[in-house]
Amino acid sequence: MHPMKSTLAIVMASALAFPAIALAGDNGKRWSRSEWKEEYRDGPCEVKRESKKGEFKREVKCKDGVGARWRGEWNREFRDGRCFVKQEAKRDEFKEEVKCETGR
Repeated sequence: MHPMKSTLAIVMASALAFPAIALAGDNGKRWSRSEWKEEYRDGPCEVKRESKKGEFKREVKCKDGVGARWRGEWNREFRDGRCFVKQEAKRDEFKEEVKCETGR
């Protein structure tokens, strides 16, 4: 699968998964009804995820790029439905921020 397509799939899966994660047990997460934050390891990488009302952030850091699932350095901004997605990839770090418009 093309790296951009797999990244988009991850974004979409993250957006769909975070409401369910907020309802799950503690597992090292700090959260309230509308906000939560978690940190964990995914192989050699450190992952930080945070959710606030209308906003989701994910940051992945892989020491010296070992275990990174992205290739090269790039920046990307796009809309996904009502959400604005901003991604930044470096050799050892991937940052993603998703901000969604609230419905009226």
